[in-house]
Amino acid sequence: MPRRLSSKLIVSLTVIVILINVVAGVVYLRVQNQHTLETMILGADQLSKSITSATWHAMKDDHRSAAYDIMSVIAAKQGVDRIRMFNREGRLMFSTKKGDNAQLMTVNEQPCVACHGSMPVKVEVAPASRVRIYSGTDGRDSLNMVTPIYNEASCSQADCHAHPARTRVLGVLDVALSLDPVRQEEAAMTQHTVVTTGITILLTAVFIFFFVRYFVGVPIRELIEGTHAVSEMELGTPIRISHSSEEMDALVTSFNTMRDRLQGAMDEINTFTQSLEKKVEDRTQQLKAAQQKLLHNDRLASLGQLAASVAHEINNPVSGVLNLAMLMQRILKDDGVPPNRLADFRKYLGQVATETARVGRIVSDLLAFSRRSKPQRTPADLNRIIRSTLTLAAHKLKLCDTEVEVDLPADLPTVSCDPSQMQQVVLNLVLNAAEATQSKGGGKVLVRTRVAADQKCVEMLVQDNGEGISPENLSKIFDPFFTSKPEGKGVGLGLAVIYGIVQAHDGEIDVKSTVGEGATFTVTIPMESAVKPAAAPAEPVV
Repeated sequence: MPRRLSSKLIVSLTVIVILINVVAGVVYLRVQNQHTLETMILGADQLSKSITSATWHAMKDDHRSAAYDIMSVIAAKQGVDRIRMFNREGRLMFSTKKGDNAQLMTVNEQPCVACHGSMPVKVEVAPASRVRIYSGTDGRDSLNMVTPIYNEASCSQADCHAHPARTRVLGVLDVALSLDPVRQEEAAMTQHTVVTTGITILLTAVFIFFFVRYFVGVPIRELIEGTHAVSEMELGTPIRISHSSEEMDALVTSFNTMRDRLQGAMDEINTFTQSLEKKVEDRTQQLKAAQQKLLHNDRLASLGQLAASVAHEINNPVSGVLNLAMLMQRILKDDGVPPNRLADFRKYLGQVATETARVGRIVSDLLAFSRRSKPQRTPADLNRIIRSTLTLAAHKLKLCDTEVEVDLPADLPTVSCDPSQMQQVVLNLVLNAAEATQSKGGGKVLVRTRVAADQKCVEMLVQDNGEGISPENLSKIFDPFFTSKPEGKGVGLGLAVIYGIVQAHDGEIDVKSTVGEGATFTVTIPMESAVKPAAAPAEPVV
């Protein structure tokens, strides 16, 4: 079955027309054949009665030869195959066909069964019951009409008649008519009906094809093209169809109404989208500014934690310098340095230079950490950032009684990062690891760097042997303001800030922990060669 509507209509209507015409042709043929047969039966009955009338006088005068001659003349006409006469006992008395023997028919044989087939014996029989169709050995069909010969009063009262009045039927006349003309007429009628039906079906199918194509196929195709244009969001052109009808016009009007409403909705959506994009852009800028402010505040908080440690680290060398200066002042006389103390004086002077350089390095690292420079990505040595950060946190780690081990391979590739922000990541992770080991005493923190398995990133691992993180908190440790520390020990922004920095560097941070054994934080940062140049972040807002 085709899928197109017009094709379905053409096929369906054509099949219906074919069925109707075939049924009508068959019914017509049957009616005509029946009518022809009834006409022939009527003609056969009239012919039999005519033969009976024509031989009436000869039979009355008992001139059998004259009656037989009359029947022979009639049988010689075209269409009459045979005329036979039987007496009331069923014996063949005469036949126009040579070779018929004087046989005796029983009541169950033709032509006797029409009257003697049931009891009582019928005297008056309708013509339809006296007819039989007989197929000969030569294959030709014939219609046999049996007509009773009644014992009329003029016969039974005649002096020469041998039959009493109580005998109603003297015999029967059997006339056989050839059905060849009827069969020929039926064949011609069948051929005419088939040809007429075929031509009618063909003309009707052609009409249906063009009608459906013109009034259904073309409008539907144009309607489909219009709906395709609507589906492609081409909403400026209304849908139009040719050869329209009332139903098609209503459908087109509905589609155009839908198109107009869709166009209006799209205009509203576009306006809303533009407004939403502007709001999203504004809010993104606000979030970036808030993130930069959060990073700066976290840096200040970390700087506050380092203040006591840095002050202690500076106080020791400064105290040493003061003591060395007092010793040098005692050695120095009015006339200069005594020759025997010149070596000591130079020794103390060298120690002053060493301690002063130490103070300079501490202050330089502190300034580098607290400097509010513009964030930008540059090629950086991650190992150097780690060493600088551990120097700043050295005193804090001593106070936590934490031993730090490092595994920093010298051939580590450079990474593309903001050194200041990456230093903040290292500091927060190391200080968090040190605080996690305080409850055990004598904790250990391992800081390790390595090239990732994909050879495109560098990994930094910060591992501690502290208390670990409970499974229910692992999925929440990077959430802002989430903390497992006692009240007053933290606000839960450190790891959230770290997560934001790592994500901004197109990196990843992962944590694995076993309660009672410690935790391992893994930070993955792309190498310098794997990072595409990006625009510098906005200036932080303080």
